[in-house]
Amino acid sequence: MVGFRDVWLMVIGIPLIGFLVPILFFGETLDNGLIEYLPRWGMSTLYTLFYWMTVRWIFVYTRRRIPEPERVGRRIGLALLIFIPAYIAINLGLDQFERIVMDSSYLDHEFSLLELNVASLSIILIISTLYESAFYYARWRESLIEQERLRRQHTESQLEGLKNQVNPHFLFNSLNTLAYIIPDDPERGVRFVQELSRVYRYILEIRSYRLISLQTELDFLEAYTFLLKERFGNKIHIEYDIPREARQQQIIPLSLQMLFENAIKHNEISSAYPLTISLHVEDGTLFVRNTLRRKLQQQPSTGVGLQNIRNRYAFFTRQEVEINETEDYFVVGLPLMPAQTTVGSRP
Repeated sequence: MVGFRDVWLMVIGIPLIGFLVPILFFGETLDNGLIEYLPRWGMSTLYTLFYWMTVRWIFVYTRRRIPEPERVGRRIGLALLIFIPAYIAINLGLDQFERIVMDSSYLDHEFSLLELNVASLSIILIISTLYESAFYYARWRESLIEQERLRRQHTESQLEGLKNQVNPHFLFNSLNTLAYIIPDDPERGVRFVQELSRVYRYILEIRSYRLISLQTELDFLEAYTFLLKERFGNKIHIEYDIPREARQQQIIPLSLQMLFENAIKHNEISSAYPLTISLHVEDGTLFVRNTLRRKLQQQPSTGVGLQNIRNRYAFFTRQEVEINETEDYFVVGLPLMPAQTTVGSRP
């Protein structure tokens, strides 16, 4: 919770602050030598030690109890609630200790309550500033490391995504479908080749984009679902309910294609059990829902596709990709992000 190993800071900082406080706040000097100065240095160091350990404990305790950054006001309130009685107890206890242990010559110099409190609160302010600064510096470094990790993971996800996108099974199935179409209906075969070309052209064109408009992705899905319809016929149904304003927002490229592939891979598709995939927008999230009837002989699932989408979204938004499964449906919610350009956002 401190954010760094503070042993050496305490070993150096406590006696150093103890040494400087009498000089800075009470007009003490080293004119009579260091030996004469030792009692005041020792007492000042003792005060500093108690303040330091108290502030450190309160810092750790309140960070653990209230870790959320947005609740800083409540954390400060809790810290003050603990610190004020501790501050009074420390001062009363050490004042009595000072009067009992130190000789009369040491106590010749009386200081006002204001001077004593200003010195004490200055020590506390210095200690608090050191810990807060170190804590936020550590968090800043962690955030830089996390951003770099997400960038690297994003790049790796893109590469893995590209491997999945140019799916050899999809290409193999498409070519098989084309082989059946051409002898019976050459014109349909030509249209099929055009849509297949459109799909792969899109895949090549958007490789340099991190985000793409939902409308652009839906235009791509038009060609992609045409190929699916040619392959499965009436055994697959696609339903859209997406308002115009939502279509200008952005999503991760090819995320919808991955979800469609996932649904086809894991579900039975037949006349008796057609696959229905529906898309609708609710509260800024695009929900992709497919009917769920798992194949009796399941293909091994690595979960790479869904994790790929999650990792790539984490790079752009704190909103998480929602994944819900019921007895009848499998639903994935993709957060929609504000539009940045008319086509997509380059890295």
